[in-house]
Amino acid sequence: MEQPTSDIQQRVQKLSQQLHLASYAYYVLDAPIMEDAIYDQLYRELQQLETDYPQLITPDSPTQRVGEKPATQFTSVRHNIPLYSLENAFNTQELKAWEQRGQKVLKTEEKEINSSEPLYICELKIDGSALALTYENGILVRGTTRGDGVTGEEITQNVKTIRSIPLRLKLENPPPKVEVRGEAFLSVNIFDKINQERQKNGESLFANPRNAAAGTLRQLDSKIVRSRQLDFFAYTLHLEELALKTQWDALELLQEMGFKVNPNRQLCPSLTEVQNYFQSWESSRQNLPYMTDGVVVKINPLSRQEQLGFTQKFPRWAIALKYPAEEAPTKLLAVTVQVGRTGALTPVAELEPLQLAGTTVQRATLHNSDRIAELDLHIGDTVIVRKAGEIIPEVVRNLPELRPTNAQPFQMPTHCPECGQAVVKPQTEAVTRCINTSCPAILRGSLIHWCSRDAVDINGVGEKLVQQLVERELVSSVADLYELTVEKLTQLERMGEKSATKIVNAITESKSQPWARVLYGLGIRHVGSVNAELLTQKFSTVEQLANSTPADIEGVHGIGVEIAVAVHQWFNVPANQALIERLKQQGLNLASQPSTPESLSEKQDLKLSGKTFVLTGTLPNLKRDEAKKLIQTAGGKVTSSVSSKTDYVVVGEDAGSKLTKAQELGISQLSEAELLELLENSA
Repeated sequence: MEQPTSDIQQRVQKLSQQLHLASYAYYVLDAPIMEDAIYDQLYRELQQLETDYPQLITPDSPTQRVGEKPATQFTSVRHNIPLYSLENAFNTQELKAWEQRGQKVLKTEEKEINSSEPLYICELKIDGSALALTYENGILVRGTTRGDGVTGEEITQNVKTIRSIPLRLKLENPPPKVEVRGEAFLSVNIFDKINQERQKNGESLFANPRNAAAGTLRQLDSKIVRSRQLDFFAYTLHLEELALKTQWDALELLQEMGFKVNPNRQLCPSLTEVQNYFQSWESSRQNLPYMTDGVVVKINPLSRQEQLGFTQKFPRWAIALKYPAEEAPTKLLAVTVQVGRTGALTPVAELEPLQLAGTTVQRATLHNSDRIAELDLHIGDTVIVRKAGEIIPEVVRNLPELRPTNAQPFQMPTHCPECGQAVVKPQTEAVTRCINTSCPAILRGSLIHWCSRDAVDINGVGEKLVQQLVERELVSSVADLYELTVEKLTQLERMGEKSATKIVNAITESKSQPWARVLYGLGIRHVGSVNAELLTQKFSTVEQLANSTPADIEGVHGIGVEIAVAVHQWFNVPANQALIERLKQQGLNLASQPSTPESLSEKQDLKLSGKTFVLTGTLPNLKRDEAKKLIQTAGGKVTSSVSSKTDYVVVGEDAGSKLTKAQELGISQLSEAELLELLENSA
């Protein structure tokens, strides 16, 4: 038997300690310190290490326990029938392995495994709190929490406040005794209202609807439980008198008894249909009024469930197929530092690869030195990484409890990793910067930004080509791009005459881009595409903008002090003035096209003319620039900041401080659908 190293022994010990702490906080204190997905991944890591090194298994290991002790403020009762937890699968390979294990057991039992009934039933996994309900002669007599699966907490008075749980079964001849299992949960809308109320009262917010449901069920005052409007889905029952054949039959009977049963269940003849069901709900679940984090797959025929039985911890006939987590733990292998076009040094975490939100993640942003200090990062730490939708992964927190001995803290470099010049960190900023204007990284970033789609949009000039242009010293500013020739470009690796001609033509075509795009392409700090549009509407020529004062610039609606100062400072740098002159000579568009009386009249006739919009968050279907163009086409104006002059704030998912400010100012908020309706009515 292979002997574990001291590092492995230490890792097992620390994982056990952290999992015990998380379990105690969740089950006993009602104060979770770790998300389910993170707990699952740490648990699986410990489980794998114990599989590889069984000599490290201890009697008190988290893997050797069915559950945790219930809290003491309620009466502890023993379940009539144990409430087993479910084994988790995180991909189709693990699901197939579960099926194969079940098939082996059935063959070992030498039972008939053919059946006319569909083999599987899929039900959405409701993110709530499990309950066991006991009925005697049709009357609810006891409601208990899951607890450790063997012993739970008796909370009958609280259970009776849940309107979707019948106090009397809707059966003419109810059985003498029946036990119903299901999930108590909070709808998303009710959860949001509870948190809003708690925020008003200065109370800590619930982390998610599941935690809120669990906390609600354990309130000593049943009036509080009733006020929170918990809901309930029943998913199984235990009784001996009625001979049921399938799990589907059990759900149908539960409905006859008066219980709510999740309508989104489906019979599946094989794992192929199971996978289709799972995939179909991966995005659709976002539209449900309650939270679900996966699909529960069960063997449908109850005779097969009986044949398969249970392991020490799980039923062999059911498994939870989980959706990819948006947060998960992994190890920090190293930290590299990137230099951007403004000279900002951005630390990037190099990670042990992990699956997150359906993709493999190996790198994540750490933002700046202040963030690193806040996280207290050491190389070798276990860190939590988040990825939501299309957003770049980021390290959101650290687990120093799992830190290896002799782990070294990461320190930001004192010199630029690209040019070797000393870096600076202004007291008013969180960002460390290289201020060497000749730094190759700053030049590369400036060129890539200039050529980007929202700037002058030079097709074919990407990172690889820019890298070569800088290394060969063919380009030292964006103006040099317009002096490139086919002959110069064909000197580069893998650059033929045909490709070089296309690039030269694309560079020439970029001269026709409007003044707003050119201004954005200059890369002035804080000037995004929206601000560039606003500035060029006010200052129709580069001379007007260059000669303006900060007060003049700040007078533009939507432009603040920070932007005004940055623009004024940029145009007062001699090197930038020289750049503008070169761009003029090369024929770039540094003035707005004059408006004709006809175009002005048409713009005034548009129904959104004079209306100011701000976009915040991620919209379900429209990209931000698409929404912006639609608003502008209808005569509206899009700005980047909320003020009393803002008419509408268009709100998407993960809306931030702009939404908060809009609420404070009483500004109207629109969803994407409401925006499209407004645009349609304005057409």
